[in-house]
Amino acid sequence: MVDWTYAPAPESAAIANLQPTYRPFVDGKFVDGGGEPLKTVNPATEEVLAEVGTASSADVDTAVAAARRAFETTWGPMPGAERAKYIYRIARIVAERARELAVLESLDNGKPIRESRDVDVPTASAHLFHHAGWADKLEYAGLGPAPKPLGVVGSVIPWNFPLLMAAWKVAPALACGNTIVLKPAETTPLTALVLAEIAAEAELPPGVLNVLPGAGDVGAAIVRNTGLNKVAFTGSTDVGKEIQRTLAGTGRRLTLELGGKAANIVYDDAPLDQAVEGVVDGIFFNQGHVCCAGSRLLVQESIADEFTELLHRRIETLRVGDPLDKNTDVGAINSRAQLDRIVDLAAAGDEEGAQRWTSSCPLPERGLFFPPTVFSGVEQTMRVAREEIFGPVLSVLTFRTPEEAVAKANNTPYGLSAGIWTDKGSKALWTAQRVRAGVVWTNTFNRFDPTSPFGGYRESGFGREGGRIGLEAYLDA
Repeated sequence: MVDWTYAPAPESAAIANLQPTYRPFVDGKFVDGGGEPLKTVNPATEEVLAEVGTASSADVDTAVAAARRAFETTWGPMPGAERAKYIYRIARIVAERARELAVLESLDNGKPIRESRDVDVPTASAHLFHHAGWADKLEYAGLGPAPKPLGVVGSVIPWNFPLLMAAWKVAPALACGNTIVLKPAETTPLTALVLAEIAAEAELPPGVLNVLPGAGDVGAAIVRNTGLNKVAFTGSTDVGKEIQRTLAGTGRRLTLELGGKAANIVYDDAPLDQAVEGVVDGIFFNQGHVCCAGSRLLVQESIADEFTELLHRRIETLRVGDPLDKNTDVGAINSRAQLDRIVDLAAAGDEEGAQRWTSSCPLPERGLFFPPTVFSGVEQTMRVAREEIFGPVLSVLTFRTPEEAVAKANNTPYGLSAGIWTDKGSKALWTAQRVRAGVVWTNTFNRFDPTSPFGGYRESGFGREGGRIGLEAYLDA
């Protein structure tokens, strides 16, 4: 019998060019922050990567003032074609330094290098290139004859896609003529700070981009700052609600991209092998640390047993381990707190009567890891079916009719994404029209493109990012 076990294929950590210390980026230069320094940790080993200076409330005021000054004197009055040159330059440098950024992202976040290398960094660069192309064409975006920038944007981003989320916020803000104050997540600040370094290398005018690392108090200080014209937040639903309460009645614009509990609907006429791949990608990509993860599998009852067997067989082939190993499929959980939450919610599934199946793949002896897990026999009332686990845990429910599939898919407070698997185009369209989700994929999942808008409804937030319509949130139009 042939042994198809892959030998380790590690990427070199040295490529990340990791520095012992990092500092906030304000008004075109790196400065000593007034906050208490934090240590960012490699979740695959729980070893400290670097010490990161954090911002104080005074630093937030300084950054917002610098952004205001840059907007009024430099970036706002600058012709779109000139702004585009800077954004193109940043996009090119991101592409040139892609390998370095990918390794740094995997070290700081825990995601497999093949994902940061093949998805995160190229998509971040693509968003910058795409929006650079819009900078001198805003009057043709269908948003009015003379759309104007809003002013200063405050952006707070999560830890699951640190560089990509930074690009999602920075690219449209700058293309539309705004300046920005960006707060990366506490546990994953490094690639956002390297993006600031890249902006300086591209000679972006001082104050146009400011990056302030820190914990939730820094994000709260940015959101509360009255010098902002808009806040863009990606993160948890609870924090998003708090931000909405803070900004209510202030006149400042707000877009929120929050949590999700997406349904992946598999009909009995679906191409099963293809659907299995889509379901696996939908929930185990990035360890399930994805707001739009397909964490609820709705499979038609007549094929449920066959599909579940195929699914288990495919999951058994996934390799959990060192994120820098190019053969790794599932990397490390980003933090101890997140791992504890996943463990607690999985235990709730056991207590409520769902049947747990876990991959037999061995886990590394150290680091923060959780095996790919599937719960069957799940009822709509169970916590694993209703709460966002944000980990590699899939809940399986069955349905008999398309109407039942839609009803179960919509039985959630969220509305970010959904997947539909069927050979019949008419059935896919019928289902897509009735599923309440901002993004609906058909016979694929987790496909992202800068030309296509992304966003949700209900407790998944509001506003769109990407595409022509995503420009509207950054324009007075």
